[in-house]
Amino acid sequence: MTFFRGARRHRPRIDGCRVLFLTLVGLLFLSGCASVSSDTKVPAPIRPSIATLRGAIERDIAGFEGVVGVYVRDLTTGDEVAIRADETFPTASLVKVPILLKLLQRVDAKEVSWTEPLVYTKARLYPGEDLLARFEDKQKVALHELIALMESLSDNTASLWCQEIAGGGVAINAWLASKGFSATRVNSRTTGREKDREAWGWGQTTPREMAELLALVRARKAVSAGADAYAERVLSRSWWTDEALSSLPPHIHAMSKQGAVNASRSEVVLVDAPTGAFVLCVITKKQKDQSWEPGNAGFRLLRSVTASCWAHFAPSDPYPPALGGPTWP
Repeated sequence: MTFFRGARRHRPRIDGCRVLFLTLVGLLFLSGCASVSSDTKVPAPIRPSIATLRGAIERDIAGFEGVVGVYVRDLTTGDEVAIRADETFPTASLVKVPILLKLLQRVDAKEVSWTEPLVYTKARLYPGEDLLARFEDKQKVALHELIALMESLSDNTASLWCQEIAGGGVAINAWLASKGFSATRVNSRTTGREKDREAWGWGQTTPREMAELLALVRARKAVSAGADAYAERVLSRSWWTDEALSSLPPHIHAMSKQGAVNASRSEVVLVDAPTGAFVLCVITKKQKDQSWEPGNAGFRLLRSVTASCWAHFAPSDPYPPALGGPTWP
């Protein structure tokens, strides 16, 4: 007698040939899907012509009460917009870019110690609201801290100290000349440039040359690969984000430096846009509006020109610019 614990479930039999056939069919199907996927490309956004960008910028500066210089270059194609781009303008704090690069050149050449602590004294205090000026007398400070204060916060006390460590205005100007910059110069505390100091302030430049300084850093042709990479990191950490940078999405990488005195507002930025990097410099002079509120005409101009450039270089990634100034908090 045969006993059963329970009814057996019916299991269909699949022979080896059928298994092989089904496997091959599946592989062919997946291969076809992969082929379709790899061949399907998302079309790149169509960027307007550079003439269109020039028209937008001309509309931005129309009616501005003062003199405006603008230089924009597409670092991929070389296309550019140049409006008074080779005319001399005051640098204000833009001068801190060449100060930085000459200082890093001295560090690179082992002429300046990167690690030896420096001692701050109240004799270095520059009138204003500088952070370094709040340090205690005889306080020790590192060179990289001075650089961060100079570039990120635009601290004038730190910047004048960095200018001194870089070798002074004469040495910085010689470095600029060696790199082919004929218009950009340091005037303040620089022998032989007293009249230029009266005319232009701390320094003088052109929109094209100031933009080219950042382009050299990006190309690793300013000082050295290591020094330029460090410079790019420092110039990418600006505290001052209310003007040009406010017209860019916060997730976008950009190098920048800002400058402002009563009759001049300026900014230079190198932006990694979705369709390729571009460099932009806007500088004003003799501007009528000398107020220091966010709605100053020069500040608004920096925001609007940058917004026009972003719309050109990122047509598929619109960003509402803060044209009226910061609104938070």
